[in-house]
Amino acid sequence: MAVLVTGGAGYIGSHMVLALHDRGEAVVVLDDLSTGLRDRLLPDVPFVLGDIGDDALLDRILTTHRIDAVIHFAARIVVPDSMTDPLGYYLNNTVKAHHLISACVRHGISRFIFSSTAAVYGETSGVALHETSEQKPISPYGTSKLMVEWMLRDTAAAHDFKALVLRYFNVAGADPQGRSGQSGRNATHLIKVAVETALGLRPHMSLFGTDYPTPDGTCIRDYIHVSDLVAAHLCGLDHLRHNPEAFSVYNCAYGRGASVLEVIDSVKRISGVDFTVQRAGRRPGDPASIIADGQALRRDLGWQPRHESLDEMVRHALMWERKHSNLQPFSASP
Repeated sequence: MAVLVTGGAGYIGSHMVLALHDRGEAVVVLDDLSTGLRDRLLPDVPFVLGDIGDDALLDRILTTHRIDAVIHFAARIVVPDSMTDPLGYYLNNTVKAHHLISACVRHGISRFIFSSTAAVYGETSGVALHETSEQKPISPYGTSKLMVEWMLRDTAAAHDFKALVLRYFNVAGADPQGRSGQSGRNATHLIKVAVETALGLRPHMSLFGTDYPTPDGTCIRDYIHVSDLVAAHLCGLDHLRHNPEAFSVYNCAYGRGASVLEVIDSVKRISGVDFTVQRAGRRPGDPASIIADGQALRRDLGWQPRHESLDEMVRHALMWERKHSNLQPFSASP
């Protein structure tokens, strides 16, 4: 039996494939390569080029590879883009997820892990968010993800189907062994952008909004190392295999935040480069502060993060970017 990873050639998905492969799981990747990169994947991992909305393709994959669990990453993820192209986000993130979930029900696949987002909570007061906190997304991106959560909840209630929803906060860093990292084109993730600027790959970076109701006026986010995030998925997969709960939701985060200025300062300090930061207005759909209460994931699934330092996330991102950009290797030492 095998685990199907949709979006497995993307940033987080490729790390998931490595983690599954490292512990001896059979893995199959489905990706349309709209943002993913084929060379992120190990040569012995079966790869299918295609769309999760293609029913015939899904039927063929689920039958041919004897899939018994699905980890679903494939989605569009840029909040400001979703404000200008809401229908595109509902198509890619919600409608196509319906096709994937339906295929799982048709084929009797009863284990499903969904890559959700902190954007389902919307604007917050700065207090740590619990899984039961009110969900009022302020962007089509957040709404498109929340709708999939509802579909999974209702499908689990109606069928022999177990679903685990993991709500991500801000994912950062790279594989500590240097096997994968964030290589997507036109990346918008703050640490990625700051690292590219430090390495001279961008002439400058923009700071969107300095008048938020936060201590330094910039947005605060709860960052999580990508390796710790995929470890949470492994815990989730084991949970689905050995526990009776049909549907559950967990926040994936450390429970503390860092502001945009704090992240920029970390990148400048660790890279040794005082790069140019241009101040700009707020971006639509960006809440002032998002911090999680991630204790349930530790308590219920036994998750034990290993890379909680912001500086470590920055250091690994710099190491990967230097390698990926054919620059001089960046020292891993503090």
